Amino acid sequence: MGIRDLLSEVASTYDRTAGSGRDVKGQQVLRKVASRTDLALPLGFKAEGHGGQTTPAATPWIGVFDQDGHRDPKKGLYLAYIFSADLKNVTLTLQQGITWLEERLGRGRAREDHLRRHAARLRRAVRRQERQGWIDEPELRDHAARPKAYEAASVIAKVYDTAALPSDVTLMEDLLIGIESLRRVEEADRVWWGSDAPEALEMYYEPGSHVAQPIVDPLANFRPKDSSAYVAQIKARQQVKQRSHEELIRDFGLYVSERGYEPITLLQHPKDLVLRSHRATEAGGEEWLVEAKVVRNGNPTQAVREAVGQLYEYRHFLYLGCPTPFLIGLFSEAIGAYAPYLEEQGIASIWRDGSGWDGSPKAREWGMTSE
Repeated sequence: MGIRDLLSEVASTYDRTAGSGRDVKGQQVLRKVASRTDLALPLGFKAEGHGGQTTPAATPWIGVFDQDGHRDPKKGLYLAYIFSADLKNVTLTLQQGITWLEERLGRGRAREDHLRRHAARLRRAVRRQERQGWIDEPELRDHAARPKAYEAASVIAKVYDTAALPSDVTLMEDLLIGIESLRRVEEADRVWWGSDAPEALEMYYEPGSHVAQPIVDPLANFRPKDSSAYVAQIKARQQVKQRSHEELIRDFGLYVSERGYEPITLLQHPKDLVLRSHRATEAGGEEWLVEAKVVRNGNPTQAVREAVGQLYEYRHFLYLGCPTPFLIGLFSEAIGAYAPYLEEQGIASIWRDGSGWDGSPKAREWGMTSE
């Protein structure tokens, strides 16, 4: 079972005329989505099915939410698989919340116009390469207020024929693009709401380019997370954790910025760090994808395994239609025999060396290690 089977099951069992009771098969399928463990969603994401409460939904949908982020579809941005009223199509769409606007704009044309204007603004934040094969908004084939608002609220959308759904691999590739686009659009949304300037969105994005616009400050897009210790509540006891992972990224980013590279964390999630050469600011310039790992108890095995898996996964899913990045594993200490092993896999390695940084031959060739 997986996303494909779930979408197919909803399309074949949902019946708007059957009502919204607990004994209705299609409603049962949607209500059980939140408890399913077979969907293989990206780490940190949760799905929820929606088929209406007292009144059956004209266009049932499945939301995909970041468990650490915004989860209220009434307001904010989120991803959803929305079925057309005739169930012939299902669309993965990056949606704006619509319900919160009802009090201010009503449920008709004024709300739809507002949603379309803001969708057009947000769409500028999505890389053009990632939008190939995607459209602006779907056709849900129902004239009720909510489906029409869903159409207007769409930032980008990928439409599937429910009678010929693609494989789970293809669906996951599209979902990862949707998640990356969501991250970018969320940041653009914050920038826009915090500024009255019409060019606010263009501060960080160059439409049609994989590479950000040239910036004066080499650290303008470097926003490492807090590295201080924090307290986590776990089963009624306190546990102090160290954000050494964030500290590793911060220290290396500051260091490599002095060696001709622009470190970027802004809008890059789930990637740890991206590097671009100050000399390669043109569209399609070289990019280095960095995955940071803390070596525990002097044993690098687990850290290396995790770095390899994530670097290959991100390169495959997050660079569709884009130039292939160089790969770097960044470690908190030396990794011994794993350094030549990683080089054989096409992955350079860099690690802390006292107060400096050492690395594999490829990393030295790029000038990323201490002299």
